[in-house]
Amino acid sequence: MRQSLNEGQLILNNLLKDMGQEVERILLGCIETLKSLDRTQAEFWIAEDQLVNNLEQQVDDECVRLIATQQPVAKDLRKIISAMKISTDLERMADLAVGIAKVARRIEGPLCKPLIDIPLMAEKALGMMRQGLEAYSNEDMHLAQGLAAQDDEVDHLYNQVVRDLLVIMTKAPENLDQGMYLTFAGRYLERFADHATNIGENVIYIATAERKDLNK
Repeated sequence: MRQSLNEGQLILNNLLKDMGQEVERILLGCIETLKSLDRTQAEFWIAEDQLVNNLEQQVDDECVRLIATQQPVAKDLRKIISAMKISTDLERMADLAVGIAKVARRIEGPLCKPLIDIPLMAEKALGMMRQGLEAYSNEDMHLAQGLAAQDDEVDHLYNQVVRDLLVIMTKAPENLDQGMYLTFAGRYLERFADHATNIGENVIYIATAERKDLNK
């Protein structure tokens, strides 16, 4: 039974890795879409979200199978439950990425300012997601705890995005709608990073059986 449990956990690790790769691909594509304001490209990335939904279902199915057939306890059970929670976070991260494509679909170009901080937010948020998944795979609490400081960096960038856009909207009211949409994009990335910290919280839960808030 131990071997079967280990094999099942390896399947979960691989599924979560696949989900992370899909989320990264989608977010990068959506950021490029925001830069280009290409509506055809936006529709493509919006449809790609279904791939992440399908992987989430596979994670759920494998978790249920392992619990039903292997009857895991203690740390093994916590790791399986955490896999299910992490898959939910990844699915929501994909939704937030797609939200950026939906923003791009609604903006009437050209952009009122070069996109600098928003792509930087995406880069940092993706780095957090990768680190969270690595922490889960290796049960590395140090990596998990390090996500808190990175989340603060993303929050700082989001605040900068909001301040810059408020200045633009105040000086040029014709950019009001676009400024609001770009603020939404920044907010989606800020929430994306929050979900990455959730992954870290689950890693800490696996190791300690205690919940820790990394978003404080």
